[in-house]
Amino acid sequence: MEKMQKAGVQFGYSHTRRHPSAIPFIGSSKNRTDLFDLTKTKTALDKAREFVSKITNEGKIILFVGTKPESRQIVKDAANKLKQPFVTNRWIGGTLTNLPEIRKRVARLKELRESKQSGELEKKYTKKEQLLFAREALRLEENFGGIIDMEKIPGALFIIDSKHEDTAVREARQLKIPVISVSSSDCDLSLIDYPIPANDAATSSINLLTAEIASAYSAK
Repeated sequence: MEKMQKAGVQFGYSHTRRHPSAIPFIGSSKNRTDLFDLTKTKTALDKAREFVSKITNEGKIILFVGTKPESRQIVKDAANKLKQPFVTNRWIGGTLTNLPEIRKRVARLKELRESKQSGELEKKYTKKEQLLFAREALRLEENFGGIIDMEKIPGALFIIDSKHEDTAVREARQLKIPVISVSSSDCDLSLIDYPIPANDAATSSINLLTAEIASAYSAK
């Protein structure tokens, strides 16, 4: 509780931006800013951690998603540490609902990586052609580098800001994949299986809550 308070987890948005589904988790307001009841946030976090531990024991993977600038590095670092897939640049439509097609793009990225490492590109192509391949590889790396080893549908998604990542949420719901999300007062929490009502904009809050979820996954 003390860590959450120091990290600013309690701060939501202005009450004018409040989504009705967030009302049960709001304890008070200050200067027209909604403040989450941290006891309820902690209860929600505990439920999310319990679920994460369950899917860990089942050997399932979690796809970490955080494309907002303030969450990208935090989410990427946590996923890499756990050797889990991640999306931190932008969500490509069909990442879940059209995985076979996405795997084709990933296969192309692997092909370019291998060609570069083996020196094949330098041997076979001109400098201009190599530059074009490098640009293609960079674009693919940005969009698919984090899911290059995701061979199957994940057991769950962990998301920072479900409103911002609404396409990912829709795809997960379509496939009945559970979603865990750090979501502020402007989000529709009813769409999330394991909502964590909290500040989803401050890096201190994102860092703390992501670490909590990551620790639940790593505790095998």
